[in-house]
Formats: sequence, C-alpha cells, structure tokens
Amino acid sequence: MPGAASRMRSRQAGVIWPGFVDALATLLMVIIFLLMIFVVAQFFLGKALSGRDESLERLNSQVAELGSLLALERKASADLGRNVEHLSEELQVSIKSRDNLAATVDDLTRRATSAEDRAAKVEALEALKEDLERQITKTEGRLLKEQEISESVRAQIALLNKQMRALNNQIATLNGVLEAAEKKAEKQKVQIKSLGKRLNAALASKVQQLAMYRSEFFGKLREVLGKTQDVRIVGDRFIFQSEVLFSSGSAELGKPGQVQLNRLAKTLTGISDKIPPEIDWVLRVDGHTDRVPIKNRRYPSNWELSAARAISVVKHLIRKGISAKRLVAAGFGEQHPLDARTDKIALRRNRRIEFKLTQR
Repeated sequence: MPGAASRMRSRQAGVIWPGFVDALATLLMVIIFLLMIFVVAQFFLGKALSGRDESLERLNSQVAELGSLLALERKASADLGRNVEHLSEELQVSIKSRDNLAATVDDLTRRATSAEDRAAKVEALEALKEDLERQITKTEGRLLKEQEISESVRAQIALLNKQMRALNNQIATLNGVLEAAEKKAEKQKVQIKSLGKRLNAALASKVQQLAMYRSEFFGKLREVLGKTQDVRIVGDRFIFQSEVLFSSGSAELGKPGQVQLNRLAKTLTGISDKIPPEIDWVLRVDGHTDRVPIKNRRYPSNWELSAARAISVVKHLIRKGISAKRLVAAGFGEQHPLDARTDKIALRRNRRIEFKLTQR
C-alpha cells in the first residue's frame, strides 16, 4: 500500500506541473504585451513632446523676429521725427527768404507811391500853368484893348513867361523822373518774380541732386561694408556701433575701425567727384554715447567722449584724402538715444557714430 500511495502522488504532481507552466507562460505573454504597449506609448509620447518643443522653438524665434521688427519700427519712427524737424528748419529758412522778398516788394510799393505823389505834384503844376496861361491871356487882352503897354506890364509879362518856362522845365523833369521810376518799379517786380521762381527751382534741384548722391553713396557703402551686423542704414544716416571703431571709454580708433573708415573714405571720394561744385555739401559725423556716466581725467563727461570720437573719425577721413571743409564733427553725448530702455542691448545700440550727407 505505501508503494501505491507514492505512485499516486507522483501522477498528481506530473499533472499539476504542465498547468503551472502554462499559467506562467500566459502571465509572461501578458507582461510582454503590456511592455510593448508601454514602449509604443512612450514612442508616440516622445514624438508628441518633441513636436511641441519644435513648435515652442518656432514660436520663440517668431517672437524674437517680431521684437526685432518692433525695434526697427521704433528706429524708423525716431528717424522720421528727425527728418520732420530738419524739413521744418528748411521751411523756416524758406519762410524767412519769402519775408525778405515781401519786404523788398513793400519797399518798391512805397517807391511807386512816392512816384504817384510826384505825379500829383505834376498835375498841380500843370493846373498852375493853365491858370497862369489864363492870366497871361487876360492880361494880353486888356493890353490890346487899352493899346497902352507900360513897362511894368511888360515886366510882368516877362516874369510870367519866365515862370511858365520854369514850370514847364519842372514838369518835364518830374515827368522824366516819374517815367523812370515806373519803369524801374515794373522791371524790379518782374525781376523779383523771376528771381523767386529761379530760387525755388534751384533749391528744389539742389535738394533732389543731393538726395540722389546720398542714395548712391549709401548704396555703394552698403555694398562695400557687406552684411556687417554693427553697421546699418537708418533713414538718411549711416550708423556704426561704437564697438566697431573704439574700445570702451576710448576715442582712439582701433585697426578694425580704421579698415571700415578706409572703405567709407574711398566710397565718399568716388561720390564727391560726381557732385557738382555748386552744391555745398558736407558729411556730418555725430558721436553718441549711452546714459552710463563717465568721469575721468581725460573725459569729464559723455559729451566730451562723444565729441572726441567724432573728431577722431573726421581726422582719419582727412588723412584719407577727404577735404576738411566737407566734414563736420559733433558730439551729442547721451542726449539723443535710439532706444530709451536701460538694458544692455539698448545701451549698446545707443553707443554709435552716425554719418549724414547733407547741405551746409
């Protein structure tokens, strides 16, 4: 009996073991399936996250571009404001010229009025002449009727004749003066009108010519300097960042700055040969700093530093063959910033050298 019981347990164990193996295999397959689902989910989730990161990067780049465009618009607005101020100054000069011409016309009008007064005097003298002639006629009639001509009457007639001749001479003189004055007034009126037209035409022509040469100058300078980030054109000005030309707190030109200015001088020399001599043009060099104050033994303020930098640029251009009478140096310190903010980017943009081709 003990042997039969042991055989029975052996058969039961043999039956249980395959079922246990099947259960383990099923559990393993379920675990593998779940792992595959987890891996696939991780893959798609990773792609979704990477796509979101790319979208965020694109949005950030678009925001940066919009910021740059906004800054450019602000600069353009500031330049337009300065152009309006410049045009206002030119308008004031034109108004002053017009007032001077009006004063000249008023003077001529007063002269014409005085000529009219002389004409009135001539008419009065002619009336007096007629009165004298009537008196002479009456006197001669009485003398003929009486047939007695005394010495006193003859003297009176001679005196009246003499007075008449003097009056005739005065009338002729005044008529000549009046005619000359009228001719002169008419001639001056015509000359003033013609002069005003020629002046306006000449001013417009010179402004157009200078604008044409300025555009050509800036276009050639853009080609020569290439796509340098620290050199740009804003409105009617060519702007160099100070870091291109000078080291911090210094007004001495560095070698990279000298190279850039040499290119500018070469371009300006080529353009200046084409500008007609009657156009009185100058290249204005304006120095600007940021709002951070400077105070040392050499430069007590930003104003002195900006002026010293502008003068250094002018001296270098003179050494490169540009005529001194065609150059102007001005220092503005921190008084005309391009960017009113106080961060590093704004401070860097405000440290600059501006070139403007304009009339003296």
